[in-house]
Amino acid sequence: MSVEHDPRPPVEAVAPDSVEELAAFLSAATEERTAVAVWGGGTHRDIGYSPAADIAVTTTGLTGIVDWEPDDLTVVVGAGTRIEELEGELAHGGQSAMLPELPGAATVGGVVATATSGYRRLRYGPTRDRLLEVSAVTGDGRVVKGGGRVVKNVTGFDLPRLYTGSLASLGVITSVCLKLWPLTAATATVRLPEVPPSGTVHRPLAVLETNDDVLVLLSGTGPEVEDQRRRLGGESTPGLAYPDPLSGPVVWSLRVRPGLLRAGLDRLPEPGRFVAQHGVGEVSFESAVGFDVSDLRGWAESEGGAVVRLRGQSDSDPWGSAPAALDVQRRVVEAFDPARVLEPGRLPGGI
Repeated sequence: MSVEHDPRPPVEAVAPDSVEELAAFLSAATEERTAVAVWGGGTHRDIGYSPAADIAVTTTGLTGIVDWEPDDLTVVVGAGTRIEELEGELAHGGQSAMLPELPGAATVGGVVATATSGYRRLRYGPTRDRLLEVSAVTGDGRVVKGGGRVVKNVTGFDLPRLYTGSLASLGVITSVCLKLWPLTAATATVRLPEVPPSGTVHRPLAVLETNDDVLVLLSGTGPEVEDQRRRLGGESTPGLAYPDPLSGPVVWSLRVRPGLLRAGLDRLPEPGRFVAQHGVGEVSFESAVGFDVSDLRGWAESEGGAVVRLRGQSDSDPWGSAPAALDVQRRVVEAFDPARVLEPGRLPGGI
């Protein structure tokens, strides 16, 4: 099952075929103070506030693998490339970027710009940890690049992490260099009635709790996977079985320290489907449009966490309390987009 999204922007759209064309467009937008929405696959548009836009710029002309170095475990890819297309190509070479597993129409640039990570984050870390280099065009048309195409890179300003989760406020991502991993020889999914005790298995890909059961995703050599499967017991099937995407009217993400995940689950609205990532500290859950998220958000924020909206529209604020470093964030954004033409007002605090 997949969740349908409208891939078409609601306003007039342009699709630059090159970085130079994109830079000229954004330079003109700054000069004319034109509000611009940035559009990839249209799957993450409900994140944050919904600012009005005069025109949209899409990344459909910035696609494809630019440079793939299998021996170095790196790939450079255009931001408009769909995740499923990239992972399909990499799989032919026995590798993966470990990006979100059920991406639908999501693009590489969209996943980076929204800091969206997949379920295998427990073992391989979040998306920001696999981003080695980023190229982008700022709001006023400057072409910038940061990072390097090597795994051990510490030179220069850390633009890759800065652009991860920026929601296009710092510019339009044009291409990225991603760290890759070899695909393992064996995988399996074990279904259990409850979360196994810590230490039962070594470095699972994910431990996912849903309304129905717990899924433990395993990966490694054949003997490794078989040994861990036997220790877990339960119902086992070859391959990786992921929960169906949540499809309720509104989908939220509760983010807390991993040790607080169970307390967070006890506070979720009833009824509603959820997927909890044990060891990570994130729960995605469905709610009705009228669900008041304030009590759950108040508890999460008191513990250093957050509740943010992923999809759908709601009377509740999509972000919650503005971050303490709001003024610093505002100055950073203004340095990359002086006229605030890119997604103005979408970020926390209305930046």
